Amino acid sequence: MTDQTETKTRRGVPVWALAVIVIVAAGLAFLVTWVVLNISDKKGEPPPGYQPVVEVTDKTYDPAIWGQNFPKEYDGWKATATFTPSNHVTALVPHTAPEAMPKDTRTETTPSKLTEDPRLKVMWAGNAFSLDYRHLRGHAYMLEDQNYTLRVTKPQPGACLNCHTSLPEVLDTIKAQKGLSDTMAAWAEMNKMKYADAAALAKAPVGCIDCHEPGTMKLHITRPVLINGLKALKGQDYDVNTMATTQEMRTYVCAQCHIEYYFADGDNKVLTAPWADGLDIDNIYQYYQTINFKDFDHATTGAPILKMQHPEFEVWNMGVHAANGVTCADCHMPYQRNGSTKMSNHDVTSPIDNIEGTCGKCHTASADVLKGRIDQIQNRYTLTRDKALDALTKLIDAIGKAKTDGTPQAQIDLALKYHRQAGMYTDFLYSENSYGFHAPDYMQRVGTEAMEAAYKGQLALLGVPESTLAASPEATANQTKIDESGNK
Repeated sequence: MTDQTETKTRRGVPVWALAVIVIVAAGLAFLVTWVVLNISDKKGEPPPGYQPVVEVTDKTYDPAIWGQNFPKEYDGWKATATFTPSNHVTALVPHTAPEAMPKDTRTETTPSKLTEDPRLKVMWAGNAFSLDYRHLRGHAYMLEDQNYTLRVTKPQPGACLNCHTSLPEVLDTIKAQKGLSDTMAAWAEMNKMKYADAAALAKAPVGCIDCHEPGTMKLHITRPVLINGLKALKGQDYDVNTMATTQEMRTYVCAQCHIEYYFADGDNKVLTAPWADGLDIDNIYQYYQTINFKDFDHATTGAPILKMQHPEFEVWNMGVHAANGVTCADCHMPYQRNGSTKMSNHDVTSPIDNIEGTCGKCHTASADVLKGRIDQIQNRYTLTRDKALDALTKLIDAIGKAKTDGTPQAQIDLALKYHRQAGMYTDFLYSENSYGFHAPDYMQRVGTEAMEAAYKGQLALLGVPESTLAASPEATANQTKIDESGNK
């Protein structure tokens, strides 16, 4: 063997081996590319094992028809009619129709929050929520419980129906009746109708068509309030149905209803999400301040009050789960096995009912430890909420007395300003339905701000000037840094 041959061998890999490596690498690259493209294609296809028995179209409103193609999902949807005890509602209670609601056929329902906590009547004095407010039931009862709440004995707009029925059928009916071709125009008509007239068009609670596109079964958004709200938040060019990812849609379909909103445009009652300045409660409060909006005048104090609705989406956005891409459906509609395929559980319920299948998908602690952590978060929330409610109701009582005991009007006016903020923040705290779990730290901050406003209102009645109640220069500087960081 020559020195030249020995050098060739020692210097590296033989040429034929390099060729093999190149060929294998090219093959692997092709395989990975094919897998990625195939996955992308599959995302646009109906679920695995989907064998349609009947055709569903954008006029197929009845979930039972969809259920012929998706029996397991349909069984889950029907299960929302089954009551499941929780920490907060251990049992249904007997119910007899009140005189004001003679057509109410319910024989049992959830307990009244107003009976459990009379402070709510003080907070909402002058608003229909002071008449009737109960714990939630499953989605199967959303229309029935709305139709028979005593709140609808007071004037309510058709806009209230947005979250309490299968909306596409109602809007299609209005389009047919009014000779309209545009869904947004039909929605505008529904908003300004009297509630009873709009409810007469509603036949069922939320169904398959509200969240799924017929044919492809892709998630889609049917509520104009969310379509418009996301435009206000993300930019007017944003189209949620074409630009949102599949994972984002697993939250957005829930955000069609579980949000804060108000009725804009006077008598037209346009259902609107107050998100133009952002989702944080301070942003929402500033938005309402800018447009000088109020929901009602408080019966005791006369303050212009902002009634909060059910801001689960806004609160979730401030929590650790949202920051890590965990969606509403991941916890409330977790994936489960159906033979060889995977499906979402359509019995939309508390994750606590299936901790191993929800929390346990990411967290390695035992179910008992996870349940204990949930209880701790919700107990701490309850303590803060109670302190905020106590501070608010004491402020309301104090303002009521001040109006009759000769307190200078300037002091009362300043107290009313603080009542407006304390009322909104406390209501926001109470009306969000996760008992603080969606964003524990954030909700503690909301509670702190609620108490601060209520206590400032009481000090204002004592004659303490607004300049004295203002934040210190140091606190203001720190707040500015925090606001600029975007991490409140």
